[in-house]
Amino acid sequence: MHTTPVTFEIHDERGHIGGDRYLERLYSGGRWVEGPVYVPSGRYLLFSDIPNDRMLRWDETNGSVGVFRSPAGYTNGHTLDRQGRLVSCEHGGRRVTRTEFDGSVTVLADRWNGKRLNSPNDAVVSADGAVWFTDPSYGIADDYEGHRAEPEIDGCHVYRIDPVSGTVDRVADDFDRPNGLAFSPDERRLYIADTARGHIRSFAVHGSALSGGEVFAECPGGHFDGLRLDVEGRVWAAAADVYCFHPDGTLLATLPIPQPAVSNLVFGGPKRNRLFVCATDSVYSIMLKTQGAWSL
Repeated sequence: MHTTPVTFEIHDERGHIGGDRYLERLYSGGRWVEGPVYVPSGRYLLFSDIPNDRMLRWDETNGSVGVFRSPAGYTNGHTLDRQGRLVSCEHGGRRVTRTEFDGSVTVLADRWNGKRLNSPNDAVVSADGAVWFTDPSYGIADDYEGHRAEPEIDGCHVYRIDPVSGTVDRVADDFDRPNGLAFSPDERRLYIADTARGHIRSFAVHGSALSGGEVFAECPGGHFDGLRLDVEGRVWAAAADVYCFHPDGTLLATLPIPQPAVSNLVFGGPKRNRLFVCATDSVYSIMLKTQGAWSL
């Protein structure tokens, strides 16, 4: 395991998070790694290597990395539902799937109003079991992260899969390229990154609907991608580096990452106080003095 000294760049006095003074590099050798999800029941991290069409598995108990699934449908983002089942966004199949405990795969959504989705990117599961996901067009724009195809839908939007009926509803339709999304700890707000426009928006959640959508934060560097929240309601965002924002939108701190770009991140470990970071071709982690909110 390779370690790199690192120091948070503090932008506000509330940004003193505390934790390790080094990054651990857990894996290197991907082409564009994405979508990390920590699986507590097995103490392992799953993540996507999208252009290589595979999912990899890092074992926390011994540090080994192996192939979890290949081919993998050019999967991007992953999360867990409240039963601990894996929910994945597949560029290749243009769908959202769930991996059952017996290893079989259930398709949760591949169409809206009879039209094929673009290429689902990232997903979160709310306490009621609904799956919320973003659907930009990165996976059909070319053959690098999926299969080139013409879109069937009139843009890139945000959707919700009803946990009872399985109905797919569009919940936001004024994005350019919706990407990472994450709930506040009380699930009263949903934060969604618009990569193309360089900002994160904040929505009020009303059951199965959203309102508001004001700009929460502008990107300090690079392009916003994945998002996660900690138990204090701070927003952790992937872009050129990892950026931490106060719930009021103030940039608190920057965690420099020794890669050209950060794609996504997730809290994990037995106490949810280990931040895992996917960046370009590598996966890193750092132990912090905060915990991730439950929503993965």
